[in-house]
Amino acid sequence: MGSRSLLEEVKFLTVAEVASLMRVSKMTVYRLVHAGDLAAVRVGRSFRVPENAVQDYLASTFKDS
Repeated sequence: MGSRSLLEEVKFLTVAEVASLMRVSKMTVYRLVHAGDLAAVRVGRSFRVPENAVQDYLASTFKDS
């Protein structure tokens, strides 16, 4: 039952939404997913990316100048 409440809080984004959010192409998002750099769930023939996975990816790749 604990995992059910966790899933209710997860917001999933489409590849197009992730691309728009990150200001990259959809192909770049697909490459990140296929390389294992960005977590995603396959739903049928498409992918859904947990919003927190995008935040984690960006935080891990952010460079201080």
